[in-house]
Amino acid sequence: MVLSPSQPQGVDKETFRQIILDHWGGFKEKNPTYNREQYEEVVQKMLGCGKEEGGYTEYICLRCGQDLRRVCFTCKSSFCLSCAKVYVDDFVDQVSRVLHPGVTYRHIILTIPGQLRIYFYRDRFNKSLLSALMRCGYECLEDVVSQGKGHDIKIGAIVVIQTHGGNIICSR
Repeated sequence: MVLSPSQPQGVDKETFRQIILDHWGGFKEKNPTYNREQYEEVVQKMLGCGKEEGGYTEYICLRCGQDLRRVCFTCKSSFCLSCAKVYVDDFVDQVSRVLHPGVTYRHIILTIPGQLRIYFYRDRFNKSLLSALMRCGYECLEDVVSQGKGHDIKIGAIVVIQTHGGNIICSR
């Protein structure tokens, strides 16, 4: 699903939640590695994120006593689209303050083309393979920036590999 800028982020989260509801059982059957309590707990937390069943706080207007608002708790799980985004944004902000104060950092996610994902997934514990991939991603970013500026530029980057999911390009 591709969201247009006018679509709310909740649409994407609800689509993801529905996909998990529809296919989580079958996925675990085909991939027994994921049929463990540690994965089940994270998935169930994500499914209840922002829902009243997961708990909430009520606020009432002290002036009129009529306006009652419920604010649902979030799951704070790295598997949840909205909670993970908050975690990543906080991480980037913290790193930005520690590395070089005053430098503007961008969060860029590099994805692996669909045709290659199966190879990286099968060999996902091979640290030297993923390290080489991150080094290559960094060199490509540096090359793109250098070409854009018209001269060699050294950049600083925190490279993270997304070995799953759809082809995406996003930045923060």
